[in-house]
Amino acid sequence: MATEKPGRAGEFELIERYFAPLAAKAEGTFGLHNDAAVLPVSRGGRLVTTVDTMIQGRHFLDCPPDQVAKKLLRVNLSDLAAMGAAPFGYLLASAWPLDIEEAWIARFAEGLAADQELFGVALYGGDTTGTPGPMTLSLTAFGTVAGEAVLDRGSLRPDDDIYVTGTIGEGYLGLCALRGELDNLDTATRAALVARYRLPEPRLAVGRALLEEGLARSALDISDGLAADLGHLLEASGVGAEIDLPAIPFSAAAQAGLAALGAPAVRLLTGGDDYELLFAAAPAERAAVGALAAHSGVAITRIGRVRREPGLAVRDAAGAGVSLESGGWTHF
Repeated sequence: MATEKPGRAGEFELIERYFAPLAAKAEGTFGLHNDAAVLPVSRGGRLVTTVDTMIQGRHFLDCPPDQVAKKLLRVNLSDLAAMGAAPFGYLLASAWPLDIEEAWIARFAEGLAADQELFGVALYGGDTTGTPGPMTLSLTAFGTVAGEAVLDRGSLRPDDDIYVTGTIGEGYLGLCALRGELDNLDTATRAALVARYRLPEPRLAVGRALLEEGLARSALDISDGLAADLGHLLEASGVGAEIDLPAIPFSAAAQAGLAALGAPAVRLLTGGDDYELLFAAAPAERAAVGALAAHSGVAITRIGRVRREPGLAVRDAAGAGVSLESGGWTHF
């Protein structure tokens, strides 16, 4: 880990004080005193890895430090869920502003510790440095899958059903609330939307079941917007799809947010920050998918179907086409 001094404490003091305890229960970390860790991969299993970066002012606004930490970890766990992987650890690279208070870093570490216990993961190492620019946090997560199968993006077939877990739109509306665009919302609804933006729920149990039970053909998590991410699946498989807008699961809070925003429902297909699973399954699996929803306690909704004709069509209740307002979130 690098050698600049974020805040008052030096690099190694910060590591020893806040981050070495996060690695204490993980075999192969050497107390974060080595330059590398030894990752535990079981015989017959395969390693799955993903990385995401969050930059202050770009990916998070004024947010409590513990919630920044939790979101950073959870968006990576959501990627593992979309592969059907079981997570076990992560690496953390942090570039702290030179004037940051150490108390901020302490609360950040507390957030990681809480979610480590919740999701059964541990810190295996990383890099710590200072920066004159905005805070930049990058996390690489690791998980495992057994056997040869994996949930990929290129296996959709015509007539497959398209499903989504949970509900759509609250994350985007939470961001709108933080930007001051939903000031006429009641306090409880605003708080619910902001919480969904700040603390996504990675659908790990559903992802593993989809893989282990052979239910899904392809899957990914929705980060850039349902329409954009579905487009990635369609392009990889060389097919198209039709989505039924009335079938999209919107919560009461999302509907209230839409009304306050004065926007049509289709806006929520391109907002992003849902971190729900989007997947396709054969029609013969409908009963099994329903059983999975009941067993997991996570709502799973059939929202459309795959077709041979390329492109994505969104239909209203009368079957008429609905135009998307944008393609989805982009980083540039």
